[in-house]
Amino acid sequence: MDYEAVIGLETHVQLKTKSKMWCGCANAFGSPPNTNVCPVCLGLPGVLPVANEEALKLTVLTGLLLNCQIPARAKFDRKNYFYPDMPKNYQITQYDQPSTANGYLDFEFNGGIARVHITRAHLEEDVGKSFHFERNSGVDFNRAGVPLMEIVSEPDLTSADMAYAYLNALVEILRYGNISDGDMEKGMVRCDVNVSVRPQGAKELGAKIEIKNMNSFSGVRRALEYEIPRQIEVLKKGGKLIQSTRRWDDEAGITEEMRTKEHAHDYRYFPDPDLMPFAPTEPWLAEVKSRAVELPLARKQRFVKDYGLPASDAELFKNNVELGNQFEKGVQQISKQAQGETKAKQVKLVANLIINNRSTLPEAQPYPITEIVNLAVLVQNNTVSGSNAQQIILPELMITGKSAQTVIQEKGLAQVSDTGTIEKFCDEAIAANPGPVADFKAGKTAALNFLKGQVMKSSKGKANPALVGEILERKLKR
Repeated sequence: MDYEAVIGLETHVQLKTKSKMWCGCANAFGSPPNTNVCPVCLGLPGVLPVANEEALKLTVLTGLLLNCQIPARAKFDRKNYFYPDMPKNYQITQYDQPSTANGYLDFEFNGGIARVHITRAHLEEDVGKSFHFERNSGVDFNRAGVPLMEIVSEPDLTSADMAYAYLNALVEILRYGNISDGDMEKGMVRCDVNVSVRPQGAKELGAKIEIKNMNSFSGVRRALEYEIPRQIEVLKKGGKLIQSTRRWDDEAGITEEMRTKEHAHDYRYFPDPDLMPFAPTEPWLAEVKSRAVELPLARKQRFVKDYGLPASDAELFKNNVELGNQFEKGVQQISKQAQGETKAKQVKLVANLIINNRSTLPEAQPYPITEIVNLAVLVQNNTVSGSNAQQIILPELMITGKSAQTVIQEKGLAQVSDTGTIEKFCDEAIAANPGPVADFKAGKTAALNFLKGQVMKSSKGKANPALVGEILERKLKR
């Protein structure tokens, strides 16, 4: 019998706010232990929480970017559970009335577009962090009360690779929207995995196995690559899987059982009596909607469709937003001076110039996109060779701030397009290389490239390569 995996992910994301969820303490990573704390986040008697409005806005913004519905009313609940690093011994979260619900995320996978439905993205608070030493343990409450958003997917994922692609696409959206830095090394993104297996084509879900608190996307993928075959092997041997929670041992590359769960845990949720329900107004929602950004996938698709870029170039401009923005400024400039095929060629030249020289992007001065466009025009007009433009002129103008024309003149890089001069170079190359000449005449067309290289070498890269090819071929076919 063949089996299939059913996977759902619960992704916990720290929000990019200046202060914590219920108090004014700093939301800052790396501070000395227990320095960003107050009576509220330490859970002392008599304190009252006050919701962080920016965290509410970022949660709703996430919902908009994930195509979610934004309910007219949301509320906060107490989730009662023993947390050794949560001083209140309950977590303020959202249960049956979250801030967002019923969305979806489209992302690239296996050469196409996959869709995973989003059950909800709700707002809660993070817990502190426990440290265990040789003879005792300690808790740092700096993280306790930091705004935490939990994004719950439907069980639409079917493989470890698909889960990995989904997580990367999700965090990319959060970074685009300036919702979270998504730095996994700082614990800003953590993931719980729910995975079961069932006979291929069956409708009923198998026993859900939860793998807790993964702190890397590669760890999620590796855990699933181990856990899915493990479950299938149990069933094939006639065993029974029981709902349970497991932990991932990254060094050993295995999951280990922590506890079994015959029934769902009763967290005794009830509305938090200290917090009013949240009902967003139309002006408030309009302000959040104004912060919505173009999604990464939509940006890539637009660059391919509107600018005729290959997918690899569009992917780079999707990943490096600043480079993509500069490229679009260049396209706007080109559109003012060229149309049709000329415009299309200049757009492609500008893209190549930016991509191939992206490592020299100046940090302390404006990006010279105007001069990059001018350089592309000079290449298209055969004023300068493409190789010299890439290797010499562009790096020089980016470093010095000089114009492309000035660099060309100072370095004597103007391309030679005079037919008589190029014919002389071609005659010299033919006379000096009888072997490749004979090869070309015998039908080995690749020999022409060698001869073109000799001409370019003799002309110090200044000869118009297109003209060189035409003249060489004409002379050799006599």
